[in-house]
Amino acid sequence: MGARMVVLALLAVVCSACSSEPPPPPVAPAIPTILPATTVTRAPQMVDRDLPDDCELIVPVDVLHARLGRELPGELKQVIGIPEPSIGRTAKIDCYYGVERQVLLTAPVVVGLAKYTDEATAANRVAESVDAERREGASVSQVDVGRQKASLVVTKDERLLVGSLGKTTFVSRAKAGVAPDEAVGAFLAAVAQQSMTPVEDA
Repeated sequence: MGARMVVLALLAVVCSACSSEPPPPPVAPAIPTILPATTVTRAPQMVDRDLPDDCELIVPVDVLHARLGRELPGELKQVIGIPEPSIGRTAKIDCYYGVERQVLLTAPVVVGLAKYTDEATAANRVAESVDAERREGASVSQVDVGRQKASLVVTKDERLLVGSLGKTTFVSRAKAGVAPDEAVGAFLAAVAQQSMTPVEDA
């Protein structure tokens, strides 16, 4: 009986010692990492677009004025062409900016788009137009329009930029003096790029 009491007493001492040990420190809850939202900005791109039937969807007047650096007098007029199967053209639209007295020939700036049956036909139409101007004595140089190459044609009375993308040809014209010669190429290129960039993407 005495031995049993000794064993119980020892167990009580051991348990008392165990209970006196400090509890482990609490584990701090993990704090989630919140990352800022990433916004993807898509730069406007030139595309082989379907031709709209409204020049404001090709080069809006306020955009043209911003590119030119001043406002043109007059108003915007448009002419929608008809298909010409003999040359492979399926659609055409010309936009006349700064028209006065309802006379299209008074427009200092003209922008046009045309759609053809295939890419080769569109490219050939551009080459034929440039060659015809060169034979008439115009000077021709290559300029960048977005990621495309186009031809800048300088004549006595006009500055003309023409090129193609896919099945679509684009042309932007300015009468001599509308913009300084050192700036007219950049102006026409910017207008041509806009004409091949859907307005909702600009």
